[in-house]
Amino acid sequence: MKNPIAACLWLNGQAEEAANFYTSVFKDAKILSKSYYPKEGFEQHQHAEGTVLTVVFEINGQQFTALNGGDNFKFTEAVSFQVFCENQEEIDYYWAKLTEGGSEGQCGWLKDKFGLSWQVVPSILAELVNNPSTVGKVIEAFIPMKKFDIETIKQAAGK
Repeated sequence: MKNPIAACLWLNGQAEEAANFYTSVFKDAKILSKSYYPKEGFEQHQHAEGTVLTVVFEINGQQFTALNGGDNFKFTEAVSFQVFCENQEEIDYYWAKLTEGGSEGQCGWLKDKFGLSWQVVPSILAELVNNPSTVGKVIEAFIPMKKFDIETIKQAAGK
């Protein structure tokens, strides 16, 4: 196994669509494999033979599995994926792609069309909030934001 820890995304009939979407959004991404439900075990899994069971895909070297598990579970904001961006152009790109069919949240948070939560944040943010002399002004600047504006945050930090 390439990565000792990988995320498994529980979906309801949308595993292949989700994997295709995520691999289209991120530049260094690819589908690695697909598996299908067998005839055996139908009484338990309740999926027709040949229906997609899993799609394993990779984004920037990180492996994910999209699982067609059924409607038992839904995504919540309790778990999100962070996308660290070097500039405003990257923030704008990922924000536009990931909110398409989804919804915007506060402070760089959003939900995509599958209900998965993401945080699209400037890479410099961690440095600024870990600095006692800038943290208050930086937080004050980004709290009212939905999509992050790097220049506003840098100005708040005196950079």
